[in-house]
Amino acid sequence: MSNLDQFREVAEAYALGALDAEERAAFEAHLASGCPECEKALAEARWLVSQLAYLAPEAAPSQELKERLLRSVSGEARVVPMAAPKKPAVPFWLWAAVAALVVLAVYSSWQAHDLQKQISGINEQARAEIQKREKLERDLVAFKQEATMRAIVTNPESTRIMLMPSKKDMPTLEAKWHSQLGLVVTGYEVPKLSGNRVLQLWLIPKDRDAKPKPSITFWPEHDGRLAKLIANPPEAMPDVKALAVTEEPAGGSAQPTSTPIWVGAVS
Repeated sequence: MSNLDQFREVAEAYALGALDAEERAAFEAHLASGCPECEKALAEARWLVSQLAYLAPEAAPSQELKERLLRSVSGEARVVPMAAPKKPAVPFWLWAAVAALVVLAVYSSWQAHDLQKQISGINEQARAEIQKREKLERDLVAFKQEATMRAIVTNPESTRIMLMPSKKDMPTLEAKWHSQLGLVVTGYEVPKLSGNRVLQLWLIPKDRDAKPKPSITFWPEHDGRLAKLIANPPEAMPDVKALAVTEEPAGGSAQPTSTPIWVGAVS
């Protein structure tokens, strides 16, 4: 073992004050030579030793113990001859081993805390990346829907359907239906719905015995604008006689529960 390795091993014993005079003088002379590695090892050992004071819980004697001690001292007050100092029963190497174990326990606790902080940081970054990806996916879906709606509205092959209101104070809705791209319903200044209510689109079949086919539920924006895409209508356009919109409970209905607010014939 080299002298440098030997000095590294005694750094912790030096910080604990467990070296004899000769070992302490040799280690201090080595530090005076300007060894950066031993200075770093001593600084870490001193920090760990400073933490040992926090490992022992504070304790105070109970009142009962104090009273018993006072009675014992007053009842047996006498001069006791001072005994000659005895050599410690525990060898030095055992104290050094215990100190090394304590230092190792403190260092391991510090490493575990640091590792926990690193794991928390990684988890936070992962959550942020997941939220960012989900937002990108939502934006992509909205972009695709907007592109499809624009294609349906501007395509000359789309069929235009005007949905006329049942009341004079209501606006007219407009629908564009493309046989392959789908159906778009738009409107402006559509009034807000009351309570837990939604609008629902219905496809009225040409077959007189067939019941209206339920489609999507929707509601206007806060400014009254309305633009909804039905990518897969429940019926083919040649089989549909008209479109209708009713007001229904949240979640929609299997069959209309109110009189249609808007109706438009499919030509």
